[in-house]
Amino acid sequence: MQRDVPHAPRRTGSGPKSLTECGSFASLARKARELEALDRALRQTLPSPLREQVRFANLHDGRLVFLAPSPALASRLRLMQAQILAAAHAIGVRAGYVTVKVAPPPPVDTAPDRSKPLSPAAADHLKAAAISISDPEMRRLFLELASIAETSDSRNNRGGRS
Repeated sequence: MQRDVPHAPRRTGSGPKSLTECGSFASLARKARELEALDRALRQTLPSPLREQVRFANLHDGRLVFLAPSPALASRLRLMQAQILAAAHAIGVRAGYVTVKVAPPPPVDTAPDRSKPLSPAAADHLKAAAISISDPEMRRLFLELASIAETSDSRNNRGGRS
């Protein structure tokens, strides 16, 4: 048995907004382009080590928000607040504060190397199996796999093993 539940009133607190409350995607794309242009303009005024490592994140309520990958770089950027605000004012951005947040870059996912070289014994077993297979295509594939094992083994022998 289902009860009729009245619709909950619209949420007025902070947190994620629904897509309908965000406006059109065109306006979101325009805002992203504006922030990207502002990022390029403001970072251009920074010295080289900082320029490549920090990112401009947002302009909100007169506050320029930057992201730094480490506390040390965040401190260096905070020391340059006057220079950053002067550059912002020069390009017509009304800002009075600089906020720097430490946001380490996400770890890079590396796929583990799952390939293991076949041993000479495995190559011998593959050759023996190939001899007993009547299908010529399957025999060829087994022999090809056995030759890969032999190739990796011969590379290891050239690498300095006696």
